[in-house]
Amino acid sequence: MPGFQIARQSGLSRPTVSRILQRHGLNKLSSLDPAPAVVRYERKNPGELLHIDIKKLGRIERPSHRVTGDRRDQSRGAGWEYVHVAIDDATRIAYAEILPDEKHGSVEFFLKKALSYFASLGIKVERLMSDNGAAYRSRPIASFLRSKGIRHIFTKPYTPKTNGKAERFIQTSLREWAYAAVYQNSDHRCSHLKPWLHRYNWHRPHCALKLKTPIQRLNLPVNNLLSLHT
Repeated sequence: MPGFQIARQSGLSRPTVSRILQRHGLNKLSSLDPAPAVVRYERKNPGELLHIDIKKLGRIERPSHRVTGDRRDQSRGAGWEYVHVAIDDATRIAYAEILPDEKHGSVEFFLKKALSYFASLGIKVERLMSDNGAAYRSRPIASFLRSKGIRHIFTKPYTPKTNGKAERFIQTSLREWAYAAVYQNSDHRCSHLKPWLHRYNWHRPHCALKLKTPIQRLNLPVNNLLSLHT
């Protein structure tokens, strides 16, 4: 029932009805519509789909004012570094590298390292999903993926939820690694990435996996697990 009908039947003025509806968040008919159900998808087999993305982080020269609380400790012009991430859709096993830029040379270097890491776990990547960044759209990357027999899928423009697993992994890495401690410099932060990744893959329970760890989703034999757990 629109506001003017409520005002007529209740005997209140239309501005009064409007204020009441606005106070309760009911001033739009769309507010009465139920929220659409969340549609989650998950690939069945490891390697069917690998999500990749890049997160830009400010370089650290020294603990700045955000840590010390002193505005005189601002660090200007330190530049940027780029965290390239990859996460397997089925198992949520992740890999990441910090590189100096997001150009196609760094992307190809990262993909070689990531594919090697997943291969060490017995995962052969079939498809790869990325956004529409210039490096991902470049000819060298297209040629590299063709040489590996990997199909490249692009997300729908302006729809980050399409690559949601990579987005969520980046949020987790920022919260639990990049911003989780006071680092003296960028090298100090970088040195903590590999140990954190190991914990994420091997020891951290994952809600989407019913509190299993990503490596448990892989269902490796015990002997293989012991040989890989270094």
